[in-house]
Amino acid sequence: MRNIHPLLLLPLAAVVAPAHANEYLTVPQAQKALFPEADRFVDASVLLTREQRAAIESKSGLKQRWDKQDIWRAEKDGRLLGWFIVDKVVGKHEFITYAAALEPEGRVRGVEVMIFKETYGDQIRQASWRKTLQGKTLADRFKLDEDVPNISGATLSCRNVMNGVKRLLVLQQVVLQGAR
Repeated sequence: MRNIHPLLLLPLAAVVAPAHANEYLTVPQAQKALFPEADRFVDASVLLTREQRAAIESKSGLKQRWDKQDIWRAEKDGRLLGWFIVDKVVGKHEFITYAAALEPEGRVRGVEVMIFKETYGDQIRQASWRKTLQGKTLADRFKLDEDVPNISGATLSCRNVMNGVKRLLVLQQVVLQGAR
């Protein structure tokens, strides 16, 4: 076998190099960003039953991938401010980890992108785009390019995070509504 010069292998290494994750926020950092006035976050994670998963999927029209959902109660002086939920959706090939802050009445308070692994599409981290999800309730349409803008080059990230937030609003309605 002939010897191949190592420099000729560099372009091939660049093509097969694995994607790297950009971690922008830890859980405590995202909690503080979305609920700055909270003095306490209480773990309220749930293990969804088959019936709850089916209800979430039926009402949202979206797949509930996980049995366990990481949830925290955001509190101030023992009063519920809302729910802090960490979720993952697929971008184009990789998972996007994001956090959604939901008010007790079922309204989106805010969204933060925590980990982004894709090579492009991270424009969803822009505050101007994330702000378009603020105030959304299940009464909203959640239509990309209509009430939530699409970002060219980040269509799948936009659509999937938008749909994930809608699914979390349904999860709140199905699982957390009575919890105060």
